[in-house]
Amino acid sequence: MLFSCSVLLCSLALDYKFSEVSRHHPLVYFGNLALYVERKLNLTQSAAKVPNFSVYLLGICAWILVVLPITYLSYVIEQSLISQGLIGDFTAVIYASIVLYVALGWRSLLEHAAAVTKPLKAHDIEGARKALSMIVSRETAQLDECQISNAATESVLENGGDAIFSAIFWFMILGVPGVVLYRLSNTLDAMWGYKNSRYFYFGWAAARIDDVLNYIPARLCALSYALLGNTRSALHCWKVQGVNWKSPNAGPVMATGAGAINVRLGGGSVYHGQYQERPILGPEQGEQATCISVDAACFLVNRTLTLWVVVLLALSAWCY
Repeated sequence: MLFSCSVLLCSLALDYKFSEVSRHHPLVYFGNLALYVERKLNLTQSAAKVPNFSVYLLGICAWILVVLPITYLSYVIEQSLISQGLIGDFTAVIYASIVLYVALGWRSLLEHAAAVTKPLKAHDIEGARKALSMIVSRETAQLDECQISNAATESVLENGGDAIFSAIFWFMILGVPGVVLYRLSNTLDAMWGYKNSRYFYFGWAAARIDDVLNYIPARLCALSYALLGNTRSALHCWKVQGVNWKSPNAGPVMATGAGAINVRLGGGSVYHGQYQERPILGPEQGEQATCISVDAACFLVNRTLTLWVVVLLALSAWCY
């Protein structure tokens, strides 16, 4: 536990100091590998009709092929360092800190949010739309100020769970291989998890595995949001609205976060040229989303991260 907390503090310090790796990010290379494997194995690109079961199996095989070898390699490196004694332990801390730092997206999330709110506060709608397009999959060209703020607030709340708390959870549970397994799986879900003709069957495994890995940490994140905001409203929104969202994990996180900061989110939007009506999230009498809502979401994420660090340090001291 002491080892894990030391790594967590070092990785957060690295993330705070350097933010996201700007060049040669390991996940970029992983994404290129995943794209290559998908092009070779996804039969829906080369045949109009194929047995669905075959594509399911190929999607599972592709996931195994790109995720498990890297996860196992990370485990072998970690164990080889630990087995070397005192010097190995120190090196293992450095190694694990770098891996967790790469997997985290704390400062990057805040920077992307600030890139949206800065032009909003200057009434530069085009600049805000452009910045928002970097962090959401919906079309942003026609969004107004409220819709931009809505999307950015949702993104901060949801990605706080994905990019920060789920990564920390799996590192604390399974160490380096745990966070590597989670981050690679989450990346594949972002690449293959679409319900379109290309990925509906092939990406099924990637989407479901990510759902499973996020299930517990997403609910711990939602509970933390509730404790650090308007608790009664947050828990009510979680209970009533969280189950209605298309994602079993994003729903509770965003609904609870919206209730915690008293803002109305959700509603229809355009994704890949198609309009999708989505449920409303947040209190019925909640405030309309503005740049202040985005800042409030960032503040909630920061307070939640502080709570997690304090709790983990307390547990480490108690175990020690």
